[in-house]
Amino acid sequence: MLFVFLWSTGFIGAKYGMPYAEPFTFLATRMGLVIVLHFLIVWIARVPWPTLPQAGHSVVTGLLVHGLYLGGVFLAISQGVPAGISALIPGLQPILTSTVASRWLGEKVMPLQWLGLALGLVGVAMVLHDRSLVGSGTMLGWCGSVASLIGIALGTLYQKRHGVSIDWRSGNLVQYAAAGTFFAIVAFTFETRVIDWTPSFIFALSWLVLVLSFGAVGLMYWLIRRSPASGFASLFYLVPVVTALLAYLLFGEKLDAMALTGMVICAGGVFIVNRSAARSRLATAAVD
Repeated sequence: MLFVFLWSTGFIGAKYGMPYAEPFTFLATRMGLVIVLHFLIVWIARVPWPTLPQAGHSVVTGLLVHGLYLGGVFLAISQGVPAGISALIPGLQPILTSTVASRWLGEKVMPLQWLGLALGLVGVAMVLHDRSLVGSGTMLGWCGSVASLIGIALGTLYQKRHGVSIDWRSGNLVQYAAAGTFFAIVAFTFETRVIDWTPSFIFALSWLVLVLSFGAVGLMYWLIRRSPASGFASLFYLVPVVTALLAYLLFGEKLDAMALTGMVICAGGVFIVNRSAARSRLATAAVD
């Protein structure tokens, strides 16, 4: 639940900071600060550096989880896609992740888990049912949202398959360096790189650097190591729900009875997925 809350605040931070910097300039600045702080952690802790093949895997994960996902979200919001919808589209990740995991990772997704995933999808749609999509955002923004879904789904699966043996501190540093390089290239190629250093922008940048890039991402990789891909992915159904709730508390966006009902259904779907996964692991352990 802590991961869900922290991850959801990323969309709020983007909304606060986006008016003061272009999306990839914002992200390149964020990653530059993250790289410096993370390097200090690696240097002080004297953790082992990844081998060349491990570094290659970290680069791929970084470009997917940070580059494609974050880049897609920030691009979508900057192109007029509502923040709630920008959270909703990556929130479809559980279905995509479970489908791929059942084939790529050999994880068996039980029928009851599929039911939980379907319930979560219905709950997410109910939470954001009143967000008008007609005329919201540009085609480029919608492409960014779809790219964010692909990036987070494939990135978490790739990390689970290839990154669990890599020390998270040095591995994350390589990931951030790869994503930061990507953001810088895009910013220098397509943007003016002008930043208005207002208190709101500084607060949003600080929150995204310290709380998201360290707290939320660290929790994400900790959960990836310790849970099935489908069980972890189901948590992303709760992200747009919590994002909508935060938007209600911070920006006064209304939540009606259908949205509240959707929250309950969504939470029930996540419970079913993870409960079924836990029972499956216990049954496997009993057989072994």
